[in-house]
Amino acid sequence: MADITGTGGLIFKEALLWEKSREGRCAFSIPTNDVPTAQLDPEFVGDAPELPQLGEFDVVRHYTRLSQWNFGLDSGMYPLGSCTMKYNPKTNEVQAARPGFTGAHPMIDDELSQGALALLYNLEQYLAEITGMAATTLQPAAGAHGELAGMLVIHAYHEKQGHQRSKIIIPDTAHGTNPASATLCGYESVNIQSGPDGILTPEAVAAVMDEETAGIMITNPNTLGLFEENLREIADIVHDKGGLVYGDGANMNAVMGIVKPGDLGIDVIHFNLHKTFSTPHGGGGPGAGPISVVKKLEPFLPVPRVEKTDDGYRLVHTTPDSFGRMLTFHGHFGVLIRAYAYIRSMGAAGLTDVSKFAVLNANYIKASLKDDLDLPYDRPCMHECVFTDKKQVNTGITTLDMAKRIMDYGFHPPTIYFPLVVHGAIMIEPTETESKETIDQFIDAFKAVVKEAKETPELLKKAPHRPKVSRLDEVTAARKPVLRG
Repeated sequence: MADITGTGGLIFKEALLWEKSREGRCAFSIPTNDVPTAQLDPEFVGDAPELPQLGEFDVVRHYTRLSQWNFGLDSGMYPLGSCTMKYNPKTNEVQAARPGFTGAHPMIDDELSQGALALLYNLEQYLAEITGMAATTLQPAAGAHGELAGMLVIHAYHEKQGHQRSKIIIPDTAHGTNPASATLCGYESVNIQSGPDGILTPEAVAAVMDEETAGIMITNPNTLGLFEENLREIADIVHDKGGLVYGDGANMNAVMGIVKPGDLGIDVIHFNLHKTFSTPHGGGGPGAGPISVVKKLEPFLPVPRVEKTDDGYRLVHTTPDSFGRMLTFHGHFGVLIRAYAYIRSMGAAGLTDVSKFAVLNANYIKASLKDDLDLPYDRPCMHECVFTDKKQVNTGITTLDMAKRIMDYGFHPPTIYFPLVVHGAIMIEPTETESKETIDQFIDAFKAVVKEAKETPELLKKAPHRPKVSRLDEVTAARKPVLRG
């Protein structure tokens, strides 16, 4: 490569705030008290917390330096497979920061919350339209929470039919949290394997589907980045036995505007708004995992529901068949505002283009690297492509070594060792927001790493070399974590 974006640069050391603390320093002046002072009962107050004492300059430098250690989408490409990390347009932050939203209290009366309720209602309608469903709830706080909400809807539906079922079908290409969500609802997971081309076969589903099976949990596109071409036929098999089809919509970034899951026979689907609709969920949150359902499942959605009336909008807190509540108040409202702003700014045509470019970028990477890395499924992919380290085995270099080395070239590593159905997996998702120039840089970097694996494998075994921290002892860190502060 002629040029790389990674560099050692000037990296500052930074102590813990408690180590920087000095008696008497203060970063701000507390405003004059404008209400009468009230003495609190010492029994309930307890001792004052041991907080660091810092000047304003100490605080500013501390967080600036920490931000320089961090790698985010505003820094560079973040090609995590099955975990969409796309650029968050700054206009979304502007809308989420509007005083009318940030100052809104969730406990005030509906007539004083009309703007917030209107946004929630309209966002529900948009998501229902995108999925081809009848209704949506915005309560679930993230993807796995949405999965659980979907399974609770399915559980409540079967309970209403007078016969609760005991099993749920989960393919090997489903997201890893699916079995946990099913188990929390009392279902036994029935695992089935995908076919030789990486997608489900109707025969595999028909072999295990019976009247004791509540339904099937399908990730589409699946975790191999492939579209489940037999989904319509599979849905018919499940429905014929009285079951329901749950769709894991974490990968909606590949299909929105192209295909509506409701048209494929899916009965309930969750979104990851913090992925597809731009919030980026780095650092663990916050997230939002709404679910959309077909008409017959709408009565079972959690409360409260936003209802539009002649006088405006109101929250309905009780419905006879609802399974209950998923989250307090309005859900993760800031994430919902960002998703709403994203949908409104993109429009229907823009959302369709998002999917087209995401699929194009992934297939471009697949075609560009398939001679350098093993490609287990050489067929058109969707938003992500999956390689393995099979071609590097004879050099002693593994997927982990290559992922560590790519950091030296200025890129965040892709997802590795997932999905589990592919040994030594390297899962790359470029999203639609990366330009061809950036993607070409990434491709060149990976080609350079592959070449190094042949010529200087010892270089990869000790990578990364340029970041602040080099190769970590991850096993010891997991078994004997050191927690300070």
